[in-house]
Amino acid sequence: MASLLQIVKASKHYGEQTLLDEADATIPDNLKIGFVGRNGAGKSTLLRIFLGEEELDSGEVIRHPNLRLGYLRQHDPFLPDESALDYLMRDSGQPDWKCGEVAGEFELKGAYLDGPIQKLSGGWQTRVKLAALLLHEPNLLLLDEPTNFLDLRTQILLEHFLKHYDGGCLIVSHDRTFLGATCDHTLGLSRGKLTSFPGKVDAYLEFMRERRQHDERSNEAILAKRRHLEDFIARNKARAATAKLAQSKSKALEKLETIDVLGDEPAVRIRAPQIEPRKGIALRCKELAIGYPERQIASDIRLELDHGTRAAIVGDNGQGKTTFLRTIVDSLKPIAGEVRWGHGCQLGVYAQHVYTSLPESKTVIDYLRGQAAFGKKEQEILDVAGSFLFKGTHVQKKISVLSGGERARLCLAALMLSRHNVLILDEPGNHLDVDTVDALVDALRSYEGTVIFTSHDRHFTGQVATCVIEVRDGRVVNYSGKYEAYLEKVNEEIEAGERELATVRKKLPAEVLKPTHVVARAVKRSEKDIRKEQKAVERSIAQLDERKKALTTKYMDESDSQESLRLQAELESVTNELSAAEEKWAELYEELEGAE
Repeated sequence: MASLLQIVKASKHYGEQTLLDEADATIPDNLKIGFVGRNGAGKSTLLRIFLGEEELDSGEVIRHPNLRLGYLRQHDPFLPDESALDYLMRDSGQPDWKCGEVAGEFELKGAYLDGPIQKLSGGWQTRVKLAALLLHEPNLLLLDEPTNFLDLRTQILLEHFLKHYDGGCLIVSHDRTFLGATCDHTLGLSRGKLTSFPGKVDAYLEFMRERRQHDERSNEAILAKRRHLEDFIARNKARAATAKLAQSKSKALEKLETIDVLGDEPAVRIRAPQIEPRKGIALRCKELAIGYPERQIASDIRLELDHGTRAAIVGDNGQGKTTFLRTIVDSLKPIAGEVRWGHGCQLGVYAQHVYTSLPESKTVIDYLRGQAAFGKKEQEILDVAGSFLFKGTHVQKKISVLSGGERARLCLAALMLSRHNVLILDEPGNHLDVDTVDALVDALRSYEGTVIFTSHDRHFTGQVATCVIEVRDGRVVNYSGKYEAYLEKVNEEIEAGERELATVRKKLPAEVLKPTHVVARAVKRSEKDIRKEQKAVERSIAQLDERKKALTTKYMDESDSQESLRLQAELESVTNELSAAEEKWAELYEELEGAE
């Protein structure tokens, strides 16, 4: 396992903010690593350092001579009137058949491949960029929030691509479902320090919670011992008979040091608006048609939602989810039919564009005062601001200097200060880190009003939604099933398309298909030989599993940074050995079935 990228004792500061503090990390050639941390922690900065776009203040970046970096471009590199196929051929230098084959992996065909690329939606243009990445054959991909604004289908296609991609990946994302599906290792950045973990993001977050609790318990024991020693020294240092013992205890006291608790960062606490729960129908759409004067998006919409429902609006980008939301909140007039809200419904709206159109000259506290429900006291407003991490002098910050994540938090804080009994949320998780998204999930689940929302974050949607409304092919219908069933349906559709592509690929002439590897002819073995080897592999799995558990315990208890790095590297090695042994056992099981 070669090291493609490495940083050693890396430090990086912006003014008084420390992003990297003598941080160390190694990116191997065959691991897919999820990169997580709070907004503003420095994740995107580290990617720019790897790309050579920024320099470290001190430390070293070591690049392997054979490193071929692939970076998902955020800007549009397309020429006017250029088709997706033209762009792929121009960008990669590959022939049309090869570009078409790779484009097919992202369902780019027909008008999507041969028509003007500028007329494609953002999600489809991202598919083109991903196909271009693959055509360059990089051995390490750097992806910075690749799922932002991607619809569900494109996210799943990207997952399938990454699962079968042979190179390494470093993926910055707040989408835990996406990271869980694509990455087996995790890299965490907190307070300038990098932590490598040989496991998925959920296991990493649980590990960090356990590690913090362990450190806190250790600190409590150390502080108790310190108080005991201080008391003993105070009582005995003046007496001649015990002065020598007191001096010895003083030396022991000097050696007692508490552990710096990692991850001890301020956390967002979100409390949903306190409202009087209502019964009956909250929203009724009758023979509704939505769209624009020049183009109808959907028609014959017949929909009823009860009070207390948390409805997820799902569907591919460009199908009309935002158009539907705009219509039901009356910012877009219906083409036909009617939208009727139940008696006493008070709507609070969070739209994708809201945090870009805030009054720039206002301060945080002035904006919240203006948005708060009548009768809210100043202390209540300050408490809510503080729960969204606007504390002390931060409430006097001008909106003009706030980051995207801070603006998103400010808009959510304003909603929480209201008394709205219906919340309309368009992509509320964008620009929010993992911890803030989790806090929002908890708040919405406890909210007694009605929630109608769109989100590309499957973890968020799966946790919040009580019903699913699909916008597709000119229809808006209440999907009869849970969100997990909807995900399974979309996955099956994509897999069917991939099987069709594989069938087409088999029909291509042999001379245009480059063989990627040669499979040796299998030699038929006896059942006895297979079982003998399988037993040996089972013993190896048991030994490696015990070793992994012991190393994990040591790693959690270790406070020395150098020893932690050594244990972490050993743990990664054992984890890889265990995975290889389990795969070997599965191969032997299949071989045994064939021999019987």
